[in-house]
Amino acid sequence: MATNVDYQTNKKMVKKDVSYLGRDFSSIRQNLIEFAKTYFPNSYNDFNEASPGMMFIEMASYVGDVLNYYVDNQFKETLLQHAEERKNIFDIVQAYGYKPSLAIPSTVELELSQTLPAKNISGEYFPDFDYAGVVSANGIVSSETAIDFTLLDDVNFKTSSSLDTSNVEIAADNGSIPTLYRVTKKVLAKSGTTTSEEFTFTSAKKFDKIVLSNTKVTEIISIVDSNGNKYYEVPFLAQDTVFESIENTSLNDPTLSEHSMDTPYLLKLIKTARRFTTYVREDNKMEIRFGAGVSDNADETLVPNPDNVGSALSFGVSHLDTAFDPTNFMKTRTFGLAPSNTTLTITYRYGGAVEHNVRSNSITYLKDITFTVPSSGLDSDKVSTAQNSLSVINPEAASGGASEESLVEIKQNAAGYFNAQNRAVTQADYITRVYSLPQKYGNIAKAYIVQDEQLRMNEQDEPEKISNPLALNMYLLGYDGSKKLTNLNQAVKQNLKMYLSQYRIVTDAINLKNAYVINIGIKFAIVTQRGFNANDVLFKCIQRVRNHFNIDKWQIGQPIVLSDIAYQISLVDGVASVVPPPNNNPDNDLIIVENKATTSGGYSGNVYDIKMSTRNGVVYTSKDPSIFELKYPDTDIEGRVVGEL
Repeated sequence: MATNVDYQTNKKMVKKDVSYLGRDFSSIRQNLIEFAKTYFPNSYNDFNEASPGMMFIEMASYVGDVLNYYVDNQFKETLLQHAEERKNIFDIVQAYGYKPSLAIPSTVELELSQTLPAKNISGEYFPDFDYAGVVSANGIVSSETAIDFTLLDDVNFKTSSSLDTSNVEIAADNGSIPTLYRVTKKVLAKSGTTTSEEFTFTSAKKFDKIVLSNTKVTEIISIVDSNGNKYYEVPFLAQDTVFESIENTSLNDPTLSEHSMDTPYLLKLIKTARRFTTYVREDNKMEIRFGAGVSDNADETLVPNPDNVGSALSFGVSHLDTAFDPTNFMKTRTFGLAPSNTTLTITYRYGGAVEHNVRSNSITYLKDITFTVPSSGLDSDKVSTAQNSLSVINPEAASGGASEESLVEIKQNAAGYFNAQNRAVTQADYITRVYSLPQKYGNIAKAYIVQDEQLRMNEQDEPEKISNPLALNMYLLGYDGSKKLTNLNQAVKQNLKMYLSQYRIVTDAINLKNAYVINIGIKFAIVTQRGFNANDVLFKCIQRVRNHFNIDKWQIGQPIVLSDIAYQISLVDGVASVVPPPNNNPDNDLIIVENKATTSGGYSGNVYDIKMSTRNGVVYTSKDPSIFELKYPDTDIEGRVVGEL
C-alpha cells in the first residue's frame, strides 16, 4: 500500500509515493534507494556500497529499524496475551482488578480445646458452660517447624450448631463422677507471619502511598490511625461503602438479636471516607494507596449541593453568582481521604510456600492468642483452670501452600477474573455466592434460584403466569442443631441479602423465600443368599439406604430414582435380590416411598402425594421448590428379609 504525499516545488505540486510496508532495515534501505532514484535522479546517482550517500541511507535505515522495533515491542507489551515484561504484566492485570499472588499460604483445620468444670443438675452431671471462653480471630498458633498460622474466625466454646459443632467428652473424673469436661471445636487457619508497621503522615497529600517493607504480602489485616479510626480496603477509591461485621446483640439490633445463638454476627453496610487500595509491585512488595481528599470539612463547603444553594442552612451557599472551581471535587471525600497529622499502624500477613504444608499433629504452640473467659460471679479457681486449659492440634496436614504465580498463570487467572467481573449474573453465580457467605453470618444448607413470575390476564381474560425479568426468587434452607433441614431465621436472611448486594446486578431484585421440606420414609424387602447372617445383611442394606439419603448429597428439586435405591441395596454382600415389600403394596412396587408429614412426630407438616408424583420409577418434587429429606433414618427406613436362596 502506498500513500500520496504532496510537495510543492517551484510553485508546482508534485505527488510522491511513500511506502509504509517496509519496516525492517533491508526494506527501509531499498525503499530509500528507490525513492532517491525516482525523485532525485539528477541530484544523486552514486549508490555504491562505499559511497557517502549510501552511508547516510543505511544510517537512516538503521534508525528506522530500531524505532520500529521499539514501537512494535511497546505495543505488544500493552496486550496481556503478548506482554513479557513482569512490570507490564503486573500493570495490566491490576488494571483489570486482579492482584497477582506473590505467595500462596497453606490452610489447615485446627482443633481448639478447653476444659470445663462439671455441673450437677438434679443428680446428673453436665459441663458448666458458664466457664466457656471465646478465642478471638487473628490469633496466632505455631508449628514445630516455626511456621505461624492465623485463626480466620472466632472460636466460641459457648455455642454449637450443625456447621459449628462442639465435641464434649469427660476429661477427668472422681470414680464415676465427672469433674472436668473437654470441649473441642474446629477452626480454619492460614499460614504466614503477622507483623505491624507504623507510618507517620504530616500534611495531607493527594493519592499518597506507602510501601510495606516485607515482600510477598498476602493480606492486609487492619489499618488504624492514631485516633483509633479504621481504614477499609476497597477495590477502587471511588467506592465509599464497605461491609462491617458487628456482634448480634440487642444493643446493635433489638429485632434480630433473638437469633444471636444461631447467627452471632450481623453484616452491615457502612459509608466511610477512610479507605485504601493495594497495588502489587514487580519487586514483590505491596504498595498501599490512599484517597485524594485533603479537607476534613463537609463536602458541601467545597462542592455545593444544588439543593442547598441559596439556602440559609449553615452548610449552604448563599451566593448564587459565584464560580466554583471544578477541581474542588478532588479535594472532597469522593475518592477517600488522604491521611494527615496522624500515624497509621498497618497489620498484615506475609509469606507462604510449599514448606508451609506442615504435617499432621505438628501445630501445638499457642503463640499469640486472645482467650477470654468470663469471671464475673464465677469461682476464680475454676476460671483460672479454664483459662489455662486451652490447647491446639491439627489432626490433618496443612495444604494449599505454594510459591508465587508464574507470569503465565497470572495472565490466565487475570483473564478469567476479568470475565467474571466479580458479579453474580447466572444462577450458578448466585448459588456460589450464597454458599460462600462466611459461617459466622449464618448457616445456609441448601439454595435454589429461579426466575420470578407474575400474573397477567390473557386474551381469554384468564390469569396466566409470565416471567418477571427484573426479579429472582431464591429458595433457602438451613440446618438445625441436629443437622435437620429447617427454615432460615430472619437474621441470616438479612445478612445474605446484604452480602449479595455487592455482587448482584442493579436491575436484579432478589426475593428470599423458604423452600419446602418433604419428609419421607423408605420400605424395601430382600432375599438373602444362603450362608449369610440375615440380620447382618439387613443392617448393611439399611446403612446403604441411609448413606444414599445423606442430606449433604441432596439438593432442592432433586428427584428420587427408585432404581438407584434398589441398585445400592443389591450391592450389599449377601443380597440375592431386591423384591417388593409384601404388606400394603397393591402396585407391587420394588421400593416404597412414603410421605411423613405429622408435626407431632417432628416432621415438616408438608403433605405430598408421592404416588401422583411418581412417573417411570422416578419420584419428582413439587413445582414449588422443595427437597426430599429422610429425617429420622433410624425409624423411617423399614427393611425386611422375606426369604433365602
